[in-house]
Amino acid sequence: MTATDIPAKTGERSPQEGGGSQGTPDGWEPPALPEASSSIILSGGHQPIRSEIVHAAALASQAEEKARDRQHPKGKYTARERLDLLFDPQTFHEIGRFSGGKINQDVPGAAVITGFGRIMGRTVGVYAQDFSVRGGTMGQAEGHKICHLLDMAMEIKVPVVAIIDSGGARIQEGVQALTQYGRIFRKTCMASGLIPQISLILGPCAGGAVYCPALTDIVIMTKENSYMFVTGPEVVKAATGEHISMADLGGGQVHNEVSGVAHYLGENEADAIDYARTVLSYLPSSCDGQPPLYAYAEGRAEDIAAERIGHIVPENDRQPYDMTEVIRCILDYGEFVPVHELFAQSVVVGFGCIQGRCIGVVANQPSVRAGSLDVESSEKVARFVRLCDAFNLPVVTLVDVPGYKPGSDQEHAGIIRRGAKVIYAYASAQVPLITVILRKAFGGAYIVMGSKAMGADINLAWPNAQIAVLGAQGAVNIIHRKQLRKAKDDGQDVDALRASLVKEYEETTVNANLSLEIGQIDSMIDPEDTRDSIAQALELLKDKKPLPTMDRRHDNQPL
Repeated sequence: MTATDIPAKTGERSPQEGGGSQGTPDGWEPPALPEASSSIILSGGHQPIRSEIVHAAALASQAEEKARDRQHPKGKYTARERLDLLFDPQTFHEIGRFSGGKINQDVPGAAVITGFGRIMGRTVGVYAQDFSVRGGTMGQAEGHKICHLLDMAMEIKVPVVAIIDSGGARIQEGVQALTQYGRIFRKTCMASGLIPQISLILGPCAGGAVYCPALTDIVIMTKENSYMFVTGPEVVKAATGEHISMADLGGGQVHNEVSGVAHYLGENEADAIDYARTVLSYLPSSCDGQPPLYAYAEGRAEDIAAERIGHIVPENDRQPYDMTEVIRCILDYGEFVPVHELFAQSVVVGFGCIQGRCIGVVANQPSVRAGSLDVESSEKVARFVRLCDAFNLPVVTLVDVPGYKPGSDQEHAGIIRRGAKVIYAYASAQVPLITVILRKAFGGAYIVMGSKAMGADINLAWPNAQIAVLGAQGAVNIIHRKQLRKAKDDGQDVDALRASLVKEYEETTVNANLSLEIGQIDSMIDPEDTRDSIAQALELLKDKKPLPTMDRRHDNQPL
């Protein structure tokens, strides 16, 4: 494939740009959207249009008008307007438009829309719940449509986007409605790791329904009108006496910042949908494919970024800095798409490109708790590495970590079990793994963050990198505690002695030379060469193939 055959990754809508409504301001009106692509009336030739077709088209038009009347006053798009925002213009092909309906009785269809369209030229499946039809509730017809859509997506191996806006299981259908959720759960699990799955929560999602998005790869919510909870405020009040609002219980802010259920908080529906489009632009259509490759030409901007990168990181290993600035200096056009941005902020994960190749980035964030690992950040890293490995994205790990966060709260919350998830994610990953140690890498945190011992392919380090069990200060206080105590008793200058011992320890033990000597670091690189070195490693590893699987039913990763 020549460079001219490869689409350029420029001019795309940024997830930060967004658009559309914010809340429900007075006089809110949705922007003009393309004409619906699902029209059933086709003009053509001299053949007369049958009355049945005219009747069906009228039902469809009335249903959409009803949907607008219900959704727009709430500051929400209709299900079909959401599809127009999601797909490239005029590419949506609906499956089962009137399935679950009774046309002769003027019932237009089920409370879910299913079909396929194109996003940036690639086919993607979708099921979009329609709150204007029976509150978007799940019944037998809806379950059949969704399961059929998932089956088709797995057969043709294309991603699926779920747009959730539902009142839950249809009470009138009892166990039949509940059964549909079980069927969807199973289909979603079958599709996991086979095709990318993204959930857009653009309305309520309650009860057992919450597990449908929780089983997918990426969950996206909005600041307004987006809720997820197993038991709603009224049930909580009845059971515990606690008074709590829907937003405080399971709003978008809560699930992005506190629970970690959601991966992105959209300003509005348009922003949330645009983020879904953006994420899909970094992923292949299935596990059998490779991520998109984009045309890219080096320019003066890369030289400027290379010169800048070394000045971002302070020499003092106790001084914080923003790791995202380093990341943007490394990636093409400085474009970085964070995942889980508001959750467990001591680590940063997300997507980007280097010389047109899509990658996943994992990095410590020294500006938040010094970049240490804790229970939440461990799960964040593990989940993202597993996602990248499932869909053939190389993982670039940028390390500046003092260790694990200490404290009884961490031990009691299961830091051992959750930290093991990071180990398992890296150890089982089959995609190219490239690690760069920027400043410090101490203790067990050094091991789990993509070390050579964990199976990383290429490990690099900056000249001032420190790799050790402990930092120099902590190590000296332990190793030389008797000498320091004796000096204090003898009236000597303890601070001067400690400084001397720290300097000696840094020169002999903490620096990266020992790691170079034993092969745990492949090369020492100048900070300015970080991007080029990673690009070279990606080129070297582009044809890396997964190892044959062992003869076992499945692994038993820590959960």
